[in-house]
Amino acid sequence: MNDLLDSLKKSLNQQLKAVKKIENILNGSFVEVIDQIDKCGGRIIFLGVGKSGLIARKIASTLSSIGVASIFIHPTDAYHGDLGMLKPNDLVVFISNSGNTTEILGLVSPIKRMGLKIISIIGNTNSELAHLSDFILDASIEEEASPIKLVPMASTTVALVIGDLIACGLIVKRGFKDEDFAMLHPGGSIGKKLLTFVEDLMHKGKELPTVYLDDGFEQVLYEISSKRLGVAFVVDNSFTLFGVITDGDLRRILEKYKSEVFSLKAKDMMTKNPKIIEKKALAIKAANMMQNYSITSLAVCENNKIIGVIHIHDIMKAGVI
Repeated sequence: MNDLLDSLKKSLNQQLKAVKKIENILNGSFVEVIDQIDKCGGRIIFLGVGKSGLIARKIASTLSSIGVASIFIHPTDAYHGDLGMLKPNDLVVFISNSGNTTEILGLVSPIKRMGLKIISIIGNTNSELAHLSDFILDASIEEEASPIKLVPMASTTVALVIGDLIACGLIVKRGFKDEDFAMLHPGGSIGKKLLTFVEDLMHKGKELPTVYLDDGFEQVLYEISSKRLGVAFVVDNSFTLFGVITDGDLRRILEKYKSEVFSLKAKDMMTKNPKIIEKKALAIKAANMMQNYSITSLAVCENNKIIGVIHIHDIMKAGVI
């Protein structure tokens, strides 16, 4: 067992060492590659064979997810007609560890004749592919992280990280935001987190639990109980928000004042300056606020007037958290 764990730790350290080496190529040449992709008027066409092909497919998917039109074409398919998918404004990215793969090299000439530029993420900067490329990113490693050195491990990890760094650079360069990402991911948990707003889930109108400043204990108790949100917000006739009373507050007040509670007004029982949120805020932001303040609901306000309330249960039911 110790030998097995030692082997795993050695493999991990070799991969970490290979990834750390990428820092050496984070320079003007790397930025130039990002600039070329950023200003590309067409699509980014990724090609690779074997494990490199799988990495190329993943990087293309990542770039597409941040709004950079990218596709993967298998070199074999490219040989048999799929080169017809390429357009004059496209940019080609090869991923190859050796830089001497026959299937890749055979595509360079027809791609060049189309007038397309070639970027290569390559493990051998002295290879034929490196010399034929317009831009290269050095993905070389000292050794693979496998006990048998023929299995690609560190090399594919490095190529993948380089691709992720390109995506990172494009996110920064384009000012890509959470909202932009959400627009491209309307489904699943990501879409729910980034496309569900407070106004989509908030209670309003007759569902909104409110009491006036001079309302008594009985009215506050009725409002909290009937609206079933565990809270009532204290307002004036114009619905300006003054405070909040929770069901927990009522229990503590009843324990403290006993029969004298019936002489209290809402303004005497409320907590001033309740936490509020805007209706256009993301529901996930509301959930984070509730967690930070250890509360279960937020008043939704416009111009200091309450227009709704959002409860943590609403957010959970919507699948946002």
